[in-house]
Amino acid sequence: MRPALLLACLLAVTGNPGARAEDCAALGAGGQLPVLDNPRMAPQTQVLCSTKFAVLYSGLAREPLWSAEHLDTAMVRAAMSTPREGEFHPDTRIPPGSRAELEDYVRSGFDRGHMTPSGDMPDRQTQEETFALSNIVPQRATLNREKWAMIESGLRRLTLREGELYVVTGPAFHASTLAAIGADRVLVPTSTWKAIYSPRRQQTGVYVCHNVTRNPGCSHVSVTELTRMTGVDPFPALPARLKQTCMALPFGQKRTATYRRRHHYSRRTSLHW
Repeated sequence: MRPALLLACLLAVTGNPGARAEDCAALGAGGQLPVLDNPRMAPQTQVLCSTKFAVLYSGLAREPLWSAEHLDTAMVRAAMSTPREGEFHPDTRIPPGSRAELEDYVRSGFDRGHMTPSGDMPDRQTQEETFALSNIVPQRATLNREKWAMIESGLRRLTLREGELYVVTGPAFHASTLAAIGADRVLVPTSTWKAIYSPRRQQTGVYVCHNVTRNPGCSHVSVTELTRMTGVDPFPALPARLKQTCMALPFGQKRTATYRRRHHYSRRTSLHW
């Protein structure tokens, strides 16, 4: 589906983007869940509150636009001692015809990629909740099973050092033509991202990873840049100054490149992995 067509569909359908957001607002930094900076993405969305995380589900994309959780030391320690179990299942809070089904992923060539990971959950019940397809996007195995899994583990270790982290995860769509899988047309993201806020450091940062088959690369960006790229502000309660630079995150190497524009040269430093 072309992005322009997706936006046209979004504009044509009414929805209820704020449903039950107050039920799980505590999962967001400053008591506020993420918000859509682009109102055209809001139709056919609904907030779904689970025990330890919340998602904004899109009935057009058939997947979450964001998934928010609040990690702390006790939760991560309990998660690390809980065997990973769970079965993928359609989310019955969403009516058939508006939700992803298990068959959509069969022979699609994509993993069912968790946004809030089951490995963050402190017990079997909360683990099982993360296997709902409302918390899942199509993700390449080379990303899901390698760098993405390393990021998830790295953030659990970072939580143990920081005491607590607010983490928001979601898909990004940047292509002239968007692919989709299954009869329900689950959109395939071109990237997936994970935004982090450390209350102790008063800093934020974001991983962005390309959802490709060969050598999926990841980079670090600021929350401000993420919001510009995706239309999602993961931390609306935080002041702008905390969202303009990226904190030091696990993984990544510094790269400096020189760019030429007309007769001017400039050097930029970024982190890639």
